[in-house]
Amino acid sequence: MFEKFIEKLKSEKFITLETTPPASATFDGILNRLEKSGAFKKVNGFSTTDSPLAKLKYNSILASIKLQQKFNKPVLATMTMRDKNRIALQSDILGANDFDIRTFLALTGDPATISDQPNTKGVFAGNSLMLLDIIKCFNAGINYAGREFRTKPKKIYPFSVANAHAKNPKTLLNKMRKKIDHGSVGVITQPTFDIDNAKNLLNLFEQAKSGFDDERKEAQLILGIFPITKLKTAQFLSAHVPGIYVPKEIVDKLYIASKISAEEEYKVGMEISKNLFKEILKLHPKMHIMTANKFDVANELLS
Repeated sequence: MFEKFIEKLKSEKFITLETTPPASATFDGILNRLEKSGAFKKVNGFSTTDSPLAKLKYNSILASIKLQQKFNKPVLATMTMRDKNRIALQSDILGANDFDIRTFLALTGDPATISDQPNTKGVFAGNSLMLLDIIKCFNAGINYAGREFRTKPKKIYPFSVANAHAKNPKTLLNKMRKKIDHGSVGVITQPTFDIDNAKNLLNLFEQAKSGFDDERKEAQLILGIFPITKLKTAQFLSAHVPGIYVPKEIVDKLYIASKISAEEEYKVGMEISKNLFKEILKLHPKMHIMTANKFDVANELLS
C-alpha cells in the first residue's frame, strides 16, 4: 500500500485530505462524518493533525490507525517536536510501525505558550529536521543513538511542511532544501490562494532539488489547498497564520457577497476555490486539502 502511495506521489495525480482529531475521547465522529460525505473515495490518503495551536486533542497516531483501518488508505500521522523528547518520539514511531503506520508528517509545532492547558511547557528536543533524521536512522535499522534494533522497522516515508509565502523567497528556498536534504519524500505547503503563488513555489522547489543526485532529487512538492467559503476565514488566515497570503481580491469578493447573504458568500467562496483547484490540477496535480473537518466542502471541491 505505501509503496504504491509513494509511487503515485512521484508520477501521478496525488491528493490527500487533512483530518483534525477532536478534543474528545473518541475519533468515531470524524470517521462517520468523513464516510457520510463521500470525500474519502476521491483522495489517495489522509493526514491527522497533532494538537494544532497546542490545544489538547485526541492522539494523532491512534487517529491514524483508526482512519487507515477503516478506509484502507495511507495516513500521514503528524508528529510535532513540541510535546515529546527523543525517547517518546522514537517510542511512538516504533509502536505505530507495528500497526503499519508508516508515513509521518514532521512538524516543529506551535509554541506551548498558546496552549489551552495552563502552565504548559514545550519540550522541543529539536526541530522537525531531527524527526526526519530519526526516521532516516530507523530506515537504516538503528535508533537515534546508533544502536541496532532486534527487529528492523518496516520502511517509513517522512513528509514535511513549508510556508506558502515569505517576504524573502530565499528563506523558503533554504528551508525547502533542508527538508529535502534530511530525507523528506514530500513537502506540503501551507494553503495557496493564487496560481502565480503556486508557480513560484514550484520554481523554488525545483531550485531546492538542484544539486542532489540521489533519491532526494525525487522529492515532491504538494500544494496546500484550503477552500474559503466565509469572509471571516479569509481574514483570519491572512492576519493570523504565518506563511499564508490571501489576495485582497478574494477578501473583497467575499465581503461583497457576505452583504447579500450567507448563501451567496458560500457560493462565491466555493466558486473561487473550485477555479483555483482546477488551475492547480492542470499545473501540478499534487495537493493536500484542508477544510477544518468540513468534509462536505472537500467532497464538493473534488466533485
